[in-house]
Amino acid sequence: MEKTTSGEKLIASNKKAFHDYFILEKLEAGIALLGTEVKSIREGRINLKDSYASIRDGEPMLANCHISPYSHGNRQNHDPVRTRKLLLHHQEIRKLIGKTQEKGLTLIPLRVYLKRGRVKVELGLARGKKEYDKRETERRKEVDRETRAAMKSHR
Repeated sequence: MEKTTSGEKLIASNKKAFHDYFILEKLEAGIALLGTEVKSIREGRINLKDSYASIRDGEPMLANCHISPYSHGNRQNHDPVRTRKLLLHHQEIRKLIGKTQEKGLTLIPLRVYLKRGRVKVELGLARGKKEYDKRETERRKEVDRETRAAMKSHR
């Protein structure tokens, strides 16, 4: 868990999302959680891999997000992969409904962090990458890495 500059404490990030998708737009959402889920997230026991957000019946939901059961929880512990409601303003929800109906656009959770003691999710409006796009992105990163190394050794 690392501290960011704006007083946010990063808990988990979805690195696979940046590899598999072009992120077109980002937005912040709250998330409706149970008490044991919040405690488990504060311990850093959350996995965003393979999770996604969708809008069902006009409500944004986060699916396939795995929050491990709380270590000191008892029979009130939560279901690790239950679907959780995302908290957004109505204007944001309407905008997302319009954009997700476009061909090929989806909502992907990019990172989970604490902001003023509250758990927040950064959602990305994303378009899937094809295999050749992934290779091109990797090639570009490699070239940038090599040029940075060359500049560093040149100094």
